[in-house]
Amino acid sequence: MGKKHHERRPGRNDHGTTTSPATRRMKEREYQHPLRRLHGELVAVQDWVTSTGAKVCIVFEGRDTAGKGGTIKAITERVSPRVFRVVALPAPSEREKSQMYIQRYLPHFPAGGEVVIFDRSWYNRAGVERVMGFCTKEETRRFLEQAPAVEKAMVDSGIHLLKYWLEVSPEEQTRRLERRIDDPRKTWKLSPMDLASYLKWDEYSRARDAMFAATDSAWAPWYVAHSDDKKRARLNVIAHLLEHLPYEAQKRHKVQLPERTIDETPSRSEVRVVAERF
Repeated sequence: MGKKHHERRPGRNDHGTTTSPATRRMKEREYQHPLRRLHGELVAVQDWVTSTGAKVCIVFEGRDTAGKGGTIKAITERVSPRVFRVVALPAPSEREKSQMYIQRYLPHFPAGGEVVIFDRSWYNRAGVERVMGFCTKEETRRFLEQAPAVEKAMVDSGIHLLKYWLEVSPEEQTRRLERRIDDPRKTWKLSPMDLASYLKWDEYSRARDAMFAATDSAWAPWYVAHSDDKKRARLNVIAHLLEHLPYEAQKRHKVQLPERTIDETPSRSEVRVVAERF
């Protein structure tokens, strides 16, 4: 049985924020070597899932800029999107707002042979919705009370459920938000919601702790990864994920390319060609 979340939490500094066990940032070369090996294991997980019909659901939560998207990309970049499916739902429609809260997430749960990764999940109700006032205190209370039972039903149905919280320090969060302002590749990540939530660090901390207290269960525990060093966090999460899935390497038949012949007659196609500018 997994340990409780507070036994897996990172250490705390004098300001009450989490601290990383590693002070030196990982270099790209240090990162790529173990990542290559972990990617090979993720392919083995893919083979196991498709061969056995296993169902895997991975939830990523955390503060803004904590690195959820980058971690998910590191997991999925070498596997099939038909097996590893990422779910990042937009704000609910008016119809969805009238439904039972968990209802819009249910159709995205994994079927046999699928790994579903939630980039934020039903835990929006315990985090951003609570902090930003998008739901009532009673709605939050009801969600925290009901979520463990829903997750118990998921696990009882055969779903392997893993829940990760990525934690970033306030100083690193500020640095990352400032970089988004001037980087044209990242400006789309900087929304008015990010700016509003930036002022509510303590409110998010209280919401996180209340969420852990209510929903860290024996069947679906929370795992916390400190992500000030993004590369190190990605490796740690993938390694942990692999340790907590009961996959076995599937036997692969050796592939040999067949002989082929190529018609050397010059092509008369006059289709447009992309100009070579680089």
